[in-house]
Amino acid sequence: MKKNVIIIDDSALLRRVLSDIINQTEDYHVIAVAANGEDGMRVIRNTAPVHLIFLDMNMPKMNGIDLLKQMKAERINIPVVVFSAAMERESDDVIEALSLGALDFLRKPENVLAKMENFREKVQRVLDMIDNGGVSDTHGAPTSKLTTPPPRPARPRRRVSSGGGSGKLVAIASSTGGPKALQEVIPYLEANINAPVLIVQHMPKGFTESLAKRLNDVSKVKVVEASEGAVLQKGVVYLAKGGNHMRVAYEHGKHVIRLGDDPQVGGLRPYANHMYDSLIQSDYSEIICVVLTGMGADGTNGIENLSHEKNVYVISQDQASCVVYGMPKSVAQAGLSDEVEPLKDIAQAIMKKTGVC
Repeated sequence: MKKNVIIIDDSALLRRVLSDIINQTEDYHVIAVAANGEDGMRVIRNTAPVHLIFLDMNMPKMNGIDLLKQMKAERINIPVVVFSAAMERESDDVIEALSLGALDFLRKPENVLAKMENFREKVQRVLDMIDNGGVSDTHGAPTSKLTTPPPRPARPRRRVSSGGGSGKLVAIASSTGGPKALQEVIPYLEANINAPVLIVQHMPKGFTESLAKRLNDVSKVKVVEASEGAVLQKGVVYLAKGGNHMRVAYEHGKHVIRLGDDPQVGGLRPYANHMYDSLIQSDYSEIICVVLTGMGADGTNGIENLSHEKNVYVISQDQASCVVYGMPKSVAQAGLSDEVEPLKDIAQAIMKKTGVC
């Protein structure tokens, strides 16, 4: 049986194009459309089951943000992908939408007919994520048709002497569902955490500054968008800049951030594996690696490489609390997870390993 999709967008052209794309797939069909948020809410309330909603951010009567807030108030938990023109002024709205639980966002093409194939590929990626990525439904259970094998027991890893290492570092990787997940982790870290914190959140250019500001406003630690040459300090969280890879270099007795615009890896820039690989040359005595919700396996290879050269402790998010159980599943199945925790307990697990200063 095909999965049901609702499209809520004030553009008749986009509704038609998106409907055609979805209805040509084997597993999905559009069951209803709406031209504004108010009509969209009525459709959502009166349609069941619904497996996915495509939602425009800017609409008359009720915009996308207000609709998401209304869904949250009514405890309607359906995966939502929001559309954005991806203009700088809209980045705050996109971050708020993701923080309210939107699964992902798509850039709205200026000319959808001229860029039809590119748009089709992006929509198909979202549908693949819903179908095979383990996206959680209203009850927190994965909708994936795949059966998740149990993780392998943690395998022995090389434990090196701390030597003259300069303390601890926390390095977090997250992707789909990450902006919301990070709001349930970063605000619960203590201001005097005895480590710097790095975050690679898969996100394009123009959105990470807004995410960093949002996290900073609700956190005890200081949260900043990573900048070239910044010296890592305890109690500061550095969010990788969208559209740039983030690495750490140990120079003249200090750890500094280096940003790169080298090619994307699997469509990703920033890329968590690059961050973890760069830490092999660091002077930290222990690195706490944290892997949160996200599709794919970014982080696994980097953490494995790092574990052969450094003392690492790996905390991964459990399946039940993930929006997409991909990246955490990958590290768990590789036998790299020292601790698997629900999202609500991850900040406490981090603090337990770092302590305060």
